[in-house]
Parts: sequence; structure tokens; C-alpha cells
Amino acid sequence: MAGSSCVDMDPDVALRLFEEGATLVLLGVPQGTELGIDCKSWQVGPRFRGVKMIPPGLHFLHFCSVNSPSCGGEIGPKSGLFLTLKPREILLAHWDPKEEDLDFSASKNDEEVNRIRSTLRELDPYLGPYPYEVMRKWVSLTDQISQELAVNLQPLSGRVCAFSDIIPELQFRHTKDRAEQPRNDTACQSMREGLDRLPKMKQREGTELRFSDIPKKTYPPGASPAEITRCSMDLSYSLETVLEQNYPDQPLNLLGELQFAFVCFLVGNVYEGFEHWKLLLALLCRSEDAMRKRKELYLGLITVLYHQLGEVPPDFFVDIVSQNNFLTSTLQVKAQSLEKLLNLKPQEVNGILALFSE
Repeated sequence: MAGSSCVDMDPDVALRLFEEGATLVLLGVPQGTELGIDCKSWQVGPRFRGVKMIPPGLHFLHFCSVNSPSCGGEIGPKSGLFLTLKPREILLAHWDPKEEDLDFSASKNDEEVNRIRSTLRELDPYLGPYPYEVMRKWVSLTDQISQELAVNLQPLSGRVCAFSDIIPELQFRHTKDRAEQPRNDTACQSMREGLDRLPKMKQREGTELRFSDIPKKTYPPGASPAEITRCSMDLSYSLETVLEQNYPDQPLNLLGELQFAFVCFLVGNVYEGFEHWKLLLALLCRSEDAMRKRKELYLGLITVLYHQLGEVPPDFFVDIVSQNNFLTSTLQVKAQSLEKLLNLKPQEVNGILALFSE
């Protein structure tokens, strides 16, 4: 990998990490491909064969294919996948030039994996070391994401993609199918009319992130006008609905989903992750009754937000149209409830909010 580096460490420690850490053997990745793991990425060089000394646990492997220099050398959209690696595990993948993707089917071939293991020392000069300088950051951003949760939230296709794979809702496979569709050869009178004439598109099944559904109705069936007003101001009913439908026994997994959405956006460049992160954060911060009931969840939220907000510039959340800072307004709602619901003193609340403004 071009530009790869490893923090200085004792040779004995490095040897132990080499022997105990997991190894990703990635064969045939084209030179110039942008490839990374967790919060670090590199441009693949001609000698690259994979990544070694990877600490066991959850990781996000991501890559962008690149055209040949003769075609401009343009970099494609980012794809990635979450992996949970065990100590001394070897995961083998071959680059598929047709799909511009990594094919991990070889990892199911025990004979081939054992062959790689037996020649691992010879392969060592071609393996880039895991970037331990980002390990603490990565752990702080993902400590609530379990292997099971990552599998459940990741698309069925196994790939987190920066751009949605969309297809027409109606598949016109033959010329006669398209010919039978009504046509209007007159000029469009408005942008809306032009958009209405375009084919209706949908995301390809199996490629969508499987986030929790946020209820559109914030109140229970048969609610009175007073209850509707109360549930519109305090979203605890909606939050409890989300927890009951998705995490009835493990409510802290909602923080894991918040982290998953943030990482998909921050590292995977998935805008959908940012939108879902905002929805979850607004839901949590506008649920006053839930704060009283679920103190552990909200104390965990403070820690999660502290680490997340350290990764983005302070003006990132400013809405271009309204110039209102989404994050400031959301946290202000939360701050009004922290003191009385979590039994915190005013100076403690101010100290917590000061952390987010650093």
C-alpha cells in the first residue's frame, strides 16, 4: 500500500501482533485502487497482497475501484463490508474485475486457506500493517455494535454502497413492452411534468440498509386530541415503539444502530446513514418520558455523541436553506431534560454540553 505506516512498537510486541492478529489476504486488487480498513485508507501499490496484524473484533473494509490511467484514472463510488475477525483468522478474497468487487468465496476453501497460512511468512513483505494509530478512534465509534447487530443492519447483499443500486419499477425487457406504453410527444410545461414522465425507480432488492423504521405517526391508535399534542411534543411513544419492535431485550442496541449509521456516513460515504442518524438522534433527544425511564440508554448516548462529534467540523450540521444548526437545536432540547431527569447538577449539564462544543 502506498503511504502505509505502522506506529513504532517493540519488536516482540509486533511479532505477537503478527501471530495473534487476523490477516486479510486480498489478491489481484488493481494498482491505484483506494482501499482502507476502519478509519484509514490508502492507494494500493503494485506489491499489495492484503493487511496483517488486525486486532480481533469488528472492522469495516472499504474500497473504490479505479479506471486505468489511459481512461483517466477516475475513482468509482465506495463500497464496503463489516467483518468480525477472530484471533489468527485468515480471510482470503480475490478481486473480481468484472464486478469490481472482492470475492470472499475462497475463504470457504479450507485447503486454499491452509496453503496461505503455511506461506504467511513469505507473504509478509506484501502485507500492509493495520493502522494502529486509528484503533482507539475506531473502537470509540463502534463499541456498541455487536457482530449480530452489524449483520442485521448490513444489506442482504453484504455490501454497503455509497450510491444506491436503483432499477425501474416496471421492467420493460422487450421492445414491444416499451412500445405499448403511452407516449406524450408534447413539450413539458413544467419541471414537475418532466419528472412525472421519467420512469419510476426503486432500490434493487437486497441492497438497502436495514435500519429500524421510525413511526410516521407519533401517537397511539385512537389517541385523543390532547394525547396527539402531547405525543407530538414528547416522542417517547415513538421511541418505545422502535425499541419494542427492534430491541425489546437489548435497548442499548439502539445506540449501536446510531453508531452504525454514523460510520456508514463518515467512512462509507452513505448519505442515507447520515439521514437515519439525524432521525434517531432527534427521536432520542425529544423523548422526555423515556429519559426518566431509561437512564442507562441516555448516559450511553452522551458517550456515543461525544466521540462522534469529535469527527466532524462544528459547522457541518448547518442547514444550507434555513441556516439553523440541527445539532445545536437538538442538543438544547436534550439539555433541558438532563438536569431533572438524570439527577445531574447544572454545572454537570454545562460540562457535558461543553464537551460537544470543543
